[in-house]
Amino acid sequence: MTNDGVVRLTIMRLAKLLPLLLLVSLTCFGQTASQTQLPDTPAAHQFSAWLEAFNRGDRQAYSAFLQKNFPSRAARLDQHLSFRERTGGFDLRKVQESTPTKLAVLVQERVSDQFARLTLEVDAAEPHNILSMEVTTAERPTDFPVPHLSESELIAATHKKVEQDVAADRFAGAVLIARNGKAIFEEAYGLADREHKIPNTLKTRFRVGSMNKMFTAVAILQLVESGKVGLNDPLGKYLPDYPNKEVASKVTIHHLLTHTGGTGDIFGPEFDTHRLELHTLQDYVKLYGSRELKFDPGAQWDYSNYGFVLLGVVVENVSKENYYDYVREHIYGPAGMNSTGSEPEDRTVNDRSVGYTKEEAGGSWRTNVDTLPYRGSSAGGGYSTVEDLLKFANAIEQNKLLNAHDTELLTTGKVDTGSGRYGYGFGDHTINGTRCFGHTGGAPGMNGDLEICPGPGYVVAVLANMDPPAAIAVSDFIANRMPEK
Repeated sequence: MTNDGVVRLTIMRLAKLLPLLLLVSLTCFGQTASQTQLPDTPAAHQFSAWLEAFNRGDRQAYSAFLQKNFPSRAARLDQHLSFRERTGGFDLRKVQESTPTKLAVLVQERVSDQFARLTLEVDAAEPHNILSMEVTTAERPTDFPVPHLSESELIAATHKKVEQDVAADRFAGAVLIARNGKAIFEEAYGLADREHKIPNTLKTRFRVGSMNKMFTAVAILQLVESGKVGLNDPLGKYLPDYPNKEVASKVTIHHLLTHTGGTGDIFGPEFDTHRLELHTLQDYVKLYGSRELKFDPGAQWDYSNYGFVLLGVVVENVSKENYYDYVREHIYGPAGMNSTGSEPEDRTVNDRSVGYTKEEAGGSWRTNVDTLPYRGSSAGGGYSTVEDLLKFANAIEQNKLLNAHDTELLTTGKVDTGSGRYGYGFGDHTINGTRCFGHTGGAPGMNGDLEICPGPGYVVAVLANMDPPAAIAVSDFIANRMPEK
């Protein structure tokens, strides 16, 4: 939970949420879970009461509980209920720490494989009101394993899981699983346009959000490979007129590629004000180029959309090509990605889905049009299909876009993120014992994930025209259960 007390579970693996729908018939938790008992303390009693009210999901009852037992959070009722809707509630798995006024437990989302550590503190004096509650992601304990399935079992489980998510209005989009470069499962679900009842298909183009950071990173590594860019060179070598000279002299290409440059984000009040005026990458530089560094470059990992905007400007200045032309000619073309691009939002794009977002739990879906930028940037915002993402994954693994050395450099983790490592535009992490690399993307009305798992030879591509974690929920369910070999 964030410091302001909003109960919110945030997955640090590329900042994504992971409510997944379990297939209980395929994933049993054993006797450990059923035997978990709470201690007889004020903190445990309050936790038990909170968990019961939270899991019920009844607005009136939960509001009454907060007002009586957690009054400092009563005003955040809608945020709590939205969290309840995404997670399905929690089941207690383990007690980790207990005193009369503090309890730390491991819980699991009811519609997910995801574990979390929940820490609750209460007032020592009666009626022992809840003072604070913190929910953070946790590694799944070894005594609660998710079983690897055979390929046929995985396909059956995926089909059942996605159908359940669709029925629960948790998913609309497309799902693809491939092995050794060829699709073994590919299906589309739900509506691309709810108003006109147009269904999603495998040809539907979904907005991919930050997933196209992978394309930007490949573009930079292509320029490195050709000797035109140096990874340890300062930004100012390629952007000599950059407004903030400290940024230009201290931040290197490596820093930008790994989110360690301290260059900050693009979203916030300034973006909201100028959203439709940002037509080119240079427009972002004009808006943010005088901004100071958040920290000394290299000191920490901090996800930076603006850093990848700057990498797009480097591509333009070095190649003498427009960024969008460069990735189309040097990445999409060689990979055979004929349905991927980044046309402005006011331009008609055949088969591009409408994105749908909810503001609160139980609310109605509305289009995300008032959140979209004028055009996607080198940091994110383009569109693609699950079939094109497989073509990209194949091109990466077959070294069609970079030589073998630079492909490994691109996809191998270099800095810790708190739940995995980040390479150059690719996350590098272990999912239930299997190493995978790729990237997620998410924003209101859009969500996607690409996981390339070279050991067992699987690729998972999922795209959705709904809020996160619609696609990530599906991709992680698949990745957790894929065969080990």
